[in-house]
Amino acid sequence: MSPDDPERATPAAPRDPREHTRAADGDVTVEETVLVTPRYVHAAPDDDRMHPRAADVDHPVDRTVFVTGLAVTVAFVLWGVLSPTSLATAASSVLAKMIDATGWVYVLVTVGFVALMLLLALSRYGRIRLGRDDERPEFSTVSWISMMFATGMGIGLIFWGVAEPLSHLLTPPLGLVEAATPESAQLGMEYTIFHWGLHPWALYGVVGLALAYATFRKGLPNLLSSIVFPRKDPAHPARRAVDIFGLFITTFGAATSLGLGALQINSGLTRVFDAPQSNTVSIVVIVVLTALFVVSAVSGTERGIKWLANTNAGLAVGILVFVFAFGPTIFLMNTFVESFGGYLAHFVPMSFRTGANGGGEWLAGWTIFYWAWWMSWAPFVGTFMARISRGRTIREFVICVLIVPTLVSTVWFVVMGGTAIRFQLSGVTDMAASLDTGVENTLFAMLDAMPFSTLTAVLVVVLIMLFYVAGADAASLVLGMLSQGGSLHPRTWLVVTWGSMIGAVAIALLLAGGLEAIQTTVIVIGVPFLVVMLGVCYSLLKQLRSEPVVTTVPPGVRTVVAEMRSNTVQPDPAQQPTPAGPENGAAAPTREPTASQTPT
Repeated sequence: MSPDDPERATPAAPRDPREHTRAADGDVTVEETVLVTPRYVHAAPDDDRMHPRAADVDHPVDRTVFVTGLAVTVAFVLWGVLSPTSLATAASSVLAKMIDATGWVYVLVTVGFVALMLLLALSRYGRIRLGRDDERPEFSTVSWISMMFATGMGIGLIFWGVAEPLSHLLTPPLGLVEAATPESAQLGMEYTIFHWGLHPWALYGVVGLALAYATFRKGLPNLLSSIVFPRKDPAHPARRAVDIFGLFITTFGAATSLGLGALQINSGLTRVFDAPQSNTVSIVVIVVLTALFVVSAVSGTERGIKWLANTNAGLAVGILVFVFAFGPTIFLMNTFVESFGGYLAHFVPMSFRTGANGGGEWLAGWTIFYWAWWMSWAPFVGTFMARISRGRTIREFVICVLIVPTLVSTVWFVVMGGTAIRFQLSGVTDMAASLDTGVENTLFAMLDAMPFSTLTAVLVVVLIMLFYVAGADAASLVLGMLSQGGSLHPRTWLVVTWGSMIGAVAIALLLAGGLEAIQTTVIVIGVPFLVVMLGVCYSLLKQLRSEPVVTTVPPGVRTVVAEMRSNTVQPDPAQQPTPAGPENGAAAPTREPTASQTPT
């Protein structure tokens, strides 16, 4: 093999520590420079070996995953309809034993995910872009955050925004303080922020980041199975089992939320239009919402979910500003400073508390339950996060997935929950009585004590509907992707099928009274996902370690180094002009003879 043999110019057998590829015109470009060392391959932004476009492939429908997932879903629906009591008993029994035995595991793992996300943002890996190095985000930052929020927990903030702080006021966390006092209000608000702050978003973020990196950086399908088992064939039973698991969890998680949302919308309609609170009204609500989110899902991410998320954000901000302005404004500002400061000050002890020396029952019913619930939602929310995060850097991803939602959640709970607490403690209205009638009634009870109560109640009903449509819209899209090998744009009939299934499941469980049983079942079945998430973290760290160093340095340094390399490139003989000579058809140069050469 000759020294100039192109086969030697490969990472496996480098001819020289520094290699360069050339464009068609022979110019060496910064983007095409490749540095080969014994351990790393330093590839440039436009090197397709490092940034393949396989993420845009339209995969065929995986009928095994689709049919099996559909069958398992129908089987559990039948169980919930035909024997909701047995399902509830079995699920509750398993959940109680699971939390008692593995609660400490959830505590440690959840804290670990928060630490991992923050460390990645602060490390050199934070500069890595989720896509090609020259790729820019698909969506604006505002739309991106709005879509993540609408999908991740937007509706949860509406449902629990008043109810959770109020619950903690009346039943203080861990029984540490006296109920219905300023001390219980302070402690309850800190724990509310804790439950909806960094920890749940870290659970979502780990899955979303790993999927986005694997899909848009490495060209793997947008599937959890492709992260956990990247080297196995897509038809491998282990990979399909993970995808089927994702289908099941996503379907029932979305259906449960849709059913609970229908109850809250029914409560709002009762307040505004004096409609009866009945299953008939709730079913009509579910049918309307299902039709809306199926149409939205078919419209695509750009026209459907994005528009809904932006509208949700604007309407939610409007309601938030209204409550802040017409509520106990000064009290809310003081509450924000104290509660958020308390959350930061007590973050470590709250994060590691397991109830070993008391308070275990409260922790099991709130904190551990929340961690298990968020983890069961991670496949759905993480997959959708990955879908809309193309072109973001890892640092940008972490900041906008962890920090921004935590601040927004804090503001929401302080304004909504703080107003309800103030009303309760000052005697403006009996918020405790509304809590006794149902969690879904607390928000409307608070609005009744404020000006323009009818108008705000109507706006809240609209906001709830839009949040549920956006969330179920994203769920339908994710279910379609899982059924079609991770395609970013799944077939329309798949999206319609799964969207209709979500609505049907919600109606069936509502009629059977099995919503809470299914919620518990989803959490129980989500326990194995704890192992899957650990595998996701391991795979992500392993792939990041193989990332070329040149992609983890500041852009300015990267450009300077690339220019220095390009300046040291030796001209390629094959690309240089050949001097004219006799052998090339040109006359040989002539010169005047010297005196010694002149004939006499």
